[in-house]
Amino acid sequence: MSGDPFDLIDAAVASGGALSALELLARKFIAEKQYPRLFEARLMQKRHELGLPLIQLGGIEDLPEPERGTYEAGVRQAARETGALYLGDGDIPHAWPYFRAIGDRETIASAIAAAEPGEQIEALIDIALGQRVHPRKGLELMIAQHGICRAITYFEQFPDLENREECLILLVRTLHSELVANLSYAISRQEGQSPMANSIPSLITGRDWLFGEFDAYVDTSHVINVIRFALDLEDKHAMRLALELCEYGAHLSEQFKMRGEPPFEDIYRDHALFLRALLGENLDAAIQHFRAKIVSQDDPIREIQSAEVLVGLLVRHERYSEAVEISLEHLSSVPANQTACPTVFQLCQLADDSARLKELARERGDLLTFAAGAIRANGYCTPQ
Repeated sequence: MSGDPFDLIDAAVASGGALSALELLARKFIAEKQYPRLFEARLMQKRHELGLPLIQLGGIEDLPEPERGTYEAGVRQAARETGALYLGDGDIPHAWPYFRAIGDRETIASAIAAAEPGEQIEALIDIALGQRVHPRKGLELMIAQHGICRAITYFEQFPDLENREECLILLVRTLHSELVANLSYAISRQEGQSPMANSIPSLITGRDWLFGEFDAYVDTSHVINVIRFALDLEDKHAMRLALELCEYGAHLSEQFKMRGEPPFEDIYRDHALFLRALLGENLDAAIQHFRAKIVSQDDPIREIQSAEVLVGLLVRHERYSEAVEISLEHLSSVPANQTACPTVFQLCQLADDSARLKELARERGDLLTFAAGAIRANGYCTPQ
């Protein structure tokens, strides 16, 4: 738009009317990348089309139907156009408010998925991770920008159950890759050539010299936190990688072996046993091991913690009847809303044991749960 823009608008109104002038404005704002002004111009066009005041008075909720619905559709269209223009310029942070306003997270998630670290990385991390638009990618960007330590801290402090698995897999794979790279580098310096292996057991077998009193190849706290998180994994490949981290930890000197929380006092050994049990390996031996942990505790809180862990393991393998017995023996004093595992009533339901459910409900004076058991016992609902 050359010449005085105000004069040009006047001329456009005189020669072509309001729509001509507003379209001229829109083209100017697009050319100059004044996208927020374009958004307002589009809304003004819609208000003109509906016979509403060009300068908005009040809120959208003040408009009568059907004008209100039509105007809201115009707002969504204008927001999508504006956001798309920002995306076309690679500006995800400025595009996000427009797509957020119309409830379109998928478009931004796709843009973030293709994004690389750059000047906007902090804003992208906030949108992807902080606002849960694409948590896994946000965690990936955080690792790239700030390292795995910050990512682990964020993962623990701001749990996201919906995306927990894929974010946890990313943490396990990242730490495993870092450890493999560092071990390979140490071996190449000692032996004069880089090893071909990319698994931790293959790298450390026969190389006890790797583990002197003060030798560690990643931050030990990172290993401990990641294998602790890994107990929630469903992905078997990621479990195997976490097991490799445990094997590495078991080779470290006592300098790097702190005592863990029950029932994982021997951090690397106990976590390895649990992870193998999750994979179906030596399950009965693991159950026996963690059952012994419960009775060996000399503190009621630690006994409860250990029992909750074993119940969780039994539930993962659908051994509900055994879980009921552990719960009755060790968790009866814990309020239902404070357990870190299913309650005994929930376990009875999972086991489809309506008779036991009714019996326990009667003992505890819980008429509502008794009714649930009676209804299930008479076939009025299907087992879980």
